[in-house]
Amino acid sequence: QVQLVESGGGLVQAGGSLRLSCAASGRTFSNYYMAWFRQAPGKEREFVAYISWNSGSSTYYADSVKGRFTISRDYAKSTVYLHMNSLKPEDTAVYYCAAGRIPTISGARYEYWGQGTQVTVSS
Repeated sequence: QVQLVESGGGLVQAGGSLRLSCAASGRTFSNYYMAWFRQAPGKEREFVAYISWNSGSSTYYADSVKGRFTISRDYAKSTVYLHMNSLKPEDTAVYYCAAGRIPTISGARYEYWGQGTQVTVSS
């Protein structure tokens, strides 16, 4: 059974930092892309970033987080991270980890999803 389990969310002041983790299990993710999405209350789900599971060097970011967030993965720990710096109140959302075979910003193309972790940024 494939599982993606997010952790690391919480409450932080604007300008602060958080690191989200996504522990993946249940299958090999070779040739997969791991992504982070987020959904704020009353808004549609939004792409944040993705990374190639194999190489770890192929990454892509949404313009809204470029330069502030960094996605990485620890191959040995089967874990993907989202390092978030210079957080803004508009970053407040539930953050989801996802896995899919195609590098895309479209959530519909991802096969596996985690349950999400709440990030709240206070002003």
